[in-house]
Amino acid sequence: MKDLARFVNADAALVRRGRYLSMRFLVEVGDDGYLVSIRDGMVQSVTPGPFVMQDWDFALRAAPDTWEKFWLATPPPGYHDLVALMRYKRLRVEGNMLIFMRNLLYIKGLMASLRSDGAAQ
Repeated sequence: MKDLARFVNADAALVRRGRYLSMRFLVEVGDDGYLVSIRDGMVQSVTPGPFVMQDWDFALRAAPDTWEKFWLATPPPGYHDLVALMRYKRLRVEGNMLIFMRNLLYIKGLMASLRSDGAAQ
């Protein structure tokens, strides 16, 4: 997660897709949490937890082995997409679903950007 800003901000197409988006969301990898701040489609910060009373728009929560499979260069079937993870109950999305669904394509690209060279570890 520490390299998320570098990967996302270097992807001009992804930044353009999220150019009107500013939000904060939580990614939980098991017990570890990361607060991701987005401004105008660019990742401003990724703050590791733990958090006390932090405000976020939505949360993506999954087990560490689920994220590891999702972040593989070629994920196995069922782990290739956030919606697939939700469908098979491997990912919980909580919070403001309107923001999540309106920006789903951007969020998918943002989370998949960590696949490039194993930066998620």
